Amino acid sequence: MALTMNEITQTRAMIAPPRVEDVAAGHRVAEDFDALPSRISVRGLDFFYGKEQALFNNDLEIKEKRVTAVIGPSGCGKSTHIRAYNRIYELYRDHRARGEIWFDGRDILQPGTDVLDLRRRIGMIFQKPSPFPMTVFDNVAYGLRLHFKLSRGELGDRVEDALRRAALWDEVKHKLKEPGLALSGGQQQRLSIARAVAVEPEVILMDEPCSAIDPVATAKIEELIEELKSTYTIVIVTHNMQQAARVSDYTAFFYEGYVVEFDATSQIFGNPQEKRTEDYITGRFS
Repeated sequence: MALTMNEITQTRAMIAPPRVEDVAAGHRVAEDFDALPSRISVRGLDFFYGKEQALFNNDLEIKEKRVTAVIGPSGCGKSTHIRAYNRIYELYRDHRARGEIWFDGRDILQPGTDVLDLRRRIGMIFQKPSPFPMTVFDNVAYGLRLHFKLSRGELGDRVEDALRRAALWDEVKHKLKEPGLALSGGQQQRLSIARAVAVEPEVILMDEPCSAIDPVATAKIEELIEELKSTYTIVIVTHNMQQAARVSDYTAFFYEGYVVEFDATSQIFGNPQEKRTEDYITGRFS
């Protein structure tokens, strides 16, 4: 979704350096990127679908408790890139990654990685809401039962806490025994987020989380992202550049499998250094 010139002007105004009085109110401020701790460090990542190479020498630093947006045209490797972070690509035949992805002091692409634990610690929200064909309660409890030994009371408390963190509890507290698939699309997506946060991840990957839901539900998800980043590191793939500008602290622009430009979101949208980046966000991309 390319921005019009009017939207670009509005976006630049929205993410302009804040006034001193706004800083106290919690608005984003310029920060020393290198001084921030990295949660995930990607170094020289290549990716292959069989013999076809989809990613080329990707380097990226995902900073702790920040939102990083990944933008770019369809088929440029955005989703492929983030799906390497928890090795979910291994569920598909002939998909392989090469390079390094450092998380918690370990290259997770190396043999011996506990992939089940990795996927608990790096959760994922998909493009379409993906509740399991079970009750609302059991959707959230599924991962808890898999990873933890909890009493019935502890399980109930953890489910409620996750639903509250996903801003869904008040809407479903009387529907816990009803099917998750009976919820609206936006509620199903927040249920998927509740299921992810229930198992205490450290990173949440969001792959086009709002593309299949309406604008009202999208606004709720964006508000939720802002709340969640105080606890979690978040990476969001989105085609919606207004959304990237609204929710992210840092933005990476991908093209044909390469990381073309990565910087603070205010820099990417206000003063991109690469012509391809500027052409893409202004709709002049060919």
